[in-house]
Amino acid sequence: QVRLVESGGGSVQAGGSLRLSCVFSGYAYSRYCMGWFRQAPGKEREGVVAVDSAGSTSYADSVKGRFTVSRDNAKKTLYLEMNGLKVEDTAMYYCAAADLLGGSCYTNIHFRYWGQGTQVTVSS
Repeated sequence: QVRLVESGGGSVQAGGSLRLSCVFSGYAYSRYCMGWFRQAPGKEREGVVAVDSAGSTSYADSVKGRFTVSRDNAKKTLYLEMNGLKVEDTAMYYCAAADLLGGSCYTNIHFRYWGQGTQVTVSS
């Protein structure tokens, strides 16, 4: 059974930075495609970034150049470094895991496992 626990959210002013972490519990972490998603009140969930075990990434256009994803396969931890935060980045951020089964790692594939989320609030 896979369990994901996010941390690192908080409140910052526009232009600030935060670093989110997601700890994976379970087996074979390296075979999973890992993703960060976010959902703002009244809006649909949005894929932020996906990263496979080799470090290949796929970012949403809205965060390119500001957010950086990384994964430590030894520590089974996923990170999201967020810089230049904007008010529109305010959302609940979720970590998710997808068993690729030979497929490609993008945010639009089926992610089976989800964390409970961590809130990011950016004020002007």
